[in-house]
Amino acid sequence: MASSLVLETNLTGLTLQRRGKVRDVYDLGEHLLIVATDRISAFDYVLGSGIPDKGKVLTQLSAFWFEKIVGDLVPHHLVSIDVADFPAETRPHHEILHGRSMLVRKTNPLQVECVARGFLSGSGLKDYNKTGAVCGHALPAGLRDSDRLPSPIFTPATKAESGHDENISESTAGDIVGHALIAKLRDLTLAIYARGVAHAETCGIIIADTKFEFGLAGPDNSELVLIDEVLTPDSSRFWPKALYAPGQSQPSYDKQFVRDYLEDIQWNKQPPVPALPDDVIARTRAKYFEAYRLLSGRELDV
Repeated sequence: MASSLVLETNLTGLTLQRRGKVRDVYDLGEHLLIVATDRISAFDYVLGSGIPDKGKVLTQLSAFWFEKIVGDLVPHHLVSIDVADFPAETRPHHEILHGRSMLVRKTNPLQVECVARGFLSGSGLKDYNKTGAVCGHALPAGLRDSDRLPSPIFTPATKAESGHDENISESTAGDIVGHALIAKLRDLTLAIYARGVAHAETCGIIIADTKFEFGLAGPDNSELVLIDEVLTPDSSRFWPKALYAPGQSQPSYDKQFVRDYLEDIQWNKQPPVPALPDDVIARTRAKYFEAYRLLSGRELDV
C-alpha cells in the first residue's frame, strides 16, 4: 500500500472520543479504536509538519513488543491491528486504518507516566546537573551526558494531553495513584524495560530510556493493563550500540533528531510552531523505519 501523510482523521460514522498529540481515539462501544497519525510533537507542541508513515511505525512496533515481551508480565490492551478483525462500522475506513490503528480494550488510564532510565540523558540529565539526582534518585557525582546509570531507575512523570509533562518522585506519584499501586508500576516498568533492553542489545540498539502508560480494567478496576504504545521511537531513546560514546549526545533512531534541529534553529518553543524542512522529514522517517527493521527483524507494512 502506498505511503501517504495522515495528519488528522475524521472517520464518518464513528465517534471521536479525543485527539492526543499523535493519536485520534474513537469509541466503538465495547472497544476503542486508536489511530496513530503522522503528527510529531516536540517540546510539548505538535509541529507544523508530519512524518509520512510514522503512525505505522508506532503501531506495528508496539504490536511487536506487546507480543514478544509483555504478555506474561502484565495484561495489555491490544486486541488486534488487523483491520479484518475490526467491527463492521470501520470497514469504509480500512484503507486509512491499515497498518496504523489498534483495536484495544477500554481501560481507565492512570494519571502518571511510568519512565525507566538506564542512561543519563534528556530531562534526567538536566535534573542531575541541577541537583545531583533524578526524580529523587541520588546518583554518583561526575556523571556525564549519556553515561550508563549504576542500575536502571524508575522516574515517573505527570501526564498531559497538551502542555508539559513534569518529572516527579515515586512518592509524589504514589500520592496521585496510591502508594501500593505505584510500587507495582515501578516493578513492572523496570521489568518490561529490562526485557526490551535485552532484546534491543541483540539488534545493535541501546534503549537509553522509555516511558509506559497503564490503565485499570474490570468491573472493579482491579486489573492493571499496559496501554498506549510500547518501546517506540516516540516514547524511547534508541541509540546505535556501535556508535555509543558517553560524554556527549548520541546519534539516534528516534525523534531526538527533530529536537536537535529545533534547537539548532533556536525556536523559542512557543507558537507559532515551525514546519520541518524536507530533508529533516526524510531523515526522521528513515530513522523510524530503521528502528522498526532492526528491532522487529521485519519490513514495515506500508
